[in-house]
Amino acid sequence: MSTRIGMGYDIHRIAVGRPLVLGGVKFESEWGLDGHSDADVLLHAIGDALLGAGGLGDLGDHFPPGDPQWKDASSLDLLARIRALLEQKGARVVNVDAMVVAEAPKLAPRRAEMLANIARALAIEPSQVSVKATTNEQLGALGRREGIAAMAVALIEA
Repeated sequence: MSTRIGMGYDIHRIAVGRPLVLGGVKFESEWGLDGHSDADVLLHAIGDALLGAGGLGDLGDHFPPGDPQWKDASSLDLLARIRALLEQKGARVVNVDAMVVAEAPKLAPRRAEMLANIARALAIEPSQVSVKATTNEQLGALGRREGIAAMAVALIEA
């Protein structure tokens, strides 16, 4: 049995009037993130980490942003599809560790929901998922609340 690690990163601009979805959880907010799908920056980073671990390219290869099929798509559905791609290669997710960089919203009150959503999409236990948050200390575009970024690492076993 072999293990493989992958890393992912994503960033999206703030968009007034769009829903804010992080980790498959809809947050109460007057703004969301700009993107073709639901723009769940956290799940996009996790998805890219998993695709990288599996040697399967990136999100854009599988879910092109210009393809109307993926317009407003749930990133939880995309994550489940990535899990299926890994399973077709005889691989399974061991764990995922992710970090969200944002001045707002506070993730801690909704973290358990996020962990449960991610675990369900990946067919693993919530204890195999870690989601952390930090601010950018009001520095740069993220610190000015112009967007939200996320990074993730994932370990798979084949």
